[in-house]
Amino acid sequence: MLWPAGEDKMIDGFILAIQFLTRLPIRKPVDFNDENLSKSIFFFPLVGMIIGSVGGLFYHIFSYLNEYIGAFFALVSMIVVTGGLHLDGLSDTCDGFLSYRDKDRVLEIMKDSRIGAFGVIAIILDILLKYILIFSIKENIPLILALSHGNSRLVISYIMATKKVGRKGGLGDMFHNSNPKRYALFGGIIYIVIVLLINPIYIIPLMLSFLAAEIMTRISYRKIDGFTGDVYGATIEIGEIISLITFVEVVKWI
Repeated sequence: MLWPAGEDKMIDGFILAIQFLTRLPIRKPVDFNDENLSKSIFFFPLVGMIIGSVGGLFYHIFSYLNEYIGAFFALVSMIVVTGGLHLDGLSDTCDGFLSYRDKDRVLEIMKDSRIGAFGVIAIILDILLKYILIFSIKENIPLILALSHGNSRLVISYIMATKKVGRKGGLGDMFHNSNPKRYALFGGIIYIVIVLLINPIYIIPLMLSFLAAEIMTRISYRKIDGFTGDVYGATIEIGEIISLITFVEVVKWI
């Protein structure tokens, strides 16, 4: 059964997913144990869609002024909702991976709270590209933002459940060791069905996000023998960008 511990435990998993992936003010205390961690993976795509929907709402509100302002506030709102958590992961990952050092030194650089040149460049390019992409999508922007963020969180739930961890004892290691494969699978199936029901062609951005994640896996395995929390964040950012780029083209076919 998917709900062996009852609905309350699944709600705890949902709250934990929100607390982990966003900065939304949900203060309900949830036990940080393997059971709740594994159940939270089930809700990652849903939380991603919530984040994207917030961006879509702000776009809808401010696009009445003009599309430039709408795209700007959509992007800013999503950064605020996530607390810039995944941007920080992207920055640390670029600082570490592009240093071309040995594994231990790369992990040390990624753990350093100071940001380097590669990290700054990565954040600037990420935000600039997302702004251009949001502005370039001329229709169904709230839906596309929701799906792009849902895609990237589904991909990361798959990676957390199936890929190696590069640093023991971190948060990523805790999620991986919670044995979330079953919840990642069921959450993924439900999400894919929803995407197909909306429009079968929307599965293409999801497929390409998975492809990008596999490329990221090969790079991460070569650099640090697995994933860390920072690399999870970087993979989420890359997944969002790949989905948005694909949607820019896909909407032309509809």
